[in-house]
Amino acid sequence: MQENNDPQQPRPDTDPEQEGRLTPETAAAASAPEAEPAAPLPVAAPPAPPEPPGPPAKSEPEDEEEELLRMSFLEHLEELRMRIIRALMGLGIAFVFCILFTNKLWDAVRGPAVAALTQLGYPPELAQLTPTEAFTIIWVKLPILAALFLASPWIVYQAWAFISPGLYRRERRLAVPFIFCTAGLFILGGLFAYFVAFRFGLVFLLGIGSNLGVRPYISLTEYFDLFVNVILGVALVFELPVLIFFLTLLRIASPRFLLRHSRYAILIIVILAAIITPTPDAINLTIFAAPMILLYFVGVFASYLLVLHREGERFPWRKVFYVLGGLAALTAATVAVFLLRFGYHWVWKWPFLVK
Repeated sequence: MQENNDPQQPRPDTDPEQEGRLTPETAAAASAPEAEPAAPLPVAAPPAPPEPPGPPAKSEPEDEEEELLRMSFLEHLEELRMRIIRALMGLGIAFVFCILFTNKLWDAVRGPAVAALTQLGYPPELAQLTPTEAFTIIWVKLPILAALFLASPWIVYQAWAFISPGLYRRERRLAVPFIFCTAGLFILGGLFAYFVAFRFGLVFLLGIGSNLGVRPYISLTEYFDLFVNVILGVALVFELPVLIFFLTLLRIASPRFLLRHSRYAILIIVILAAIITPTPDAINLTIFAAPMILLYFVGVFASYLLVLHREGERFPWRKVFYVLGGLAALTAATVAVFLLRFGYHWVWKWPFLVK
């Protein structure tokens, strides 16, 4: 066969009617504007030269209360060791100072025994049962006891310095009130035990067998052990407001919680008073328990003041002072009426007003 190479003749696979017709795709491509040439890519800027080395900038927290001192476990142990050593050094210095006044201290310690024995009609003497008893008690144990009270502000300061890194900066500013209140309550508790609780309890104990032909024969060791138990026990119990305040500071307790469970607290206080009280009678138990209950509610009040301080509120001290002033004036007027009209006179012991 002869091939058809004539270009004028149409190909068999092409439709002559569609040669001059545009398809939709072709029309769209024809009507579209010509694409602009692509913009050149931006050239990356050269890297900035490194800043000279210097101390890193300290990022200040928005709230200074959120700034806490961070310490590792070993640093805590090292801090604890240092604070214990410093507390013992202060106690040792106070011990050396108290030795210089041992005779006067012993006169003060045996004072309640002398007063109780004299009141009951017995010789005001204590018995030494062993050769070393007097030296151990008068020249060792007694100066240590006195040094503990004398050095209590320093010991409390060391305790505060150990726990202060775990507190907020604003709470660390309470160091001075905390130290004075803690040491002051400790000393106040010792004074209350010495002048009130121990004297009443000793008279009761020594007078039990006075009408039964029993003559008291008191050894130095037994007397001093009872003295230390009562003095230190009451002094530690007087720290109850500080304990409550500290629990509130650490957000473990709240005033509402303490008031809601106050009946359980009073029960525990009475049990502790029964343990500390050297006598089983209700009068001495009340003498011990009443101040402790009062101190509990003082601690609740201190906890409430702390919560108000956190919330940015203020306590109405002026109104409270007015109320307290009115109560003081009423009390003074009542005492004056008893003294001037009913023939009472004042004595420096309970019940203070006698005929």
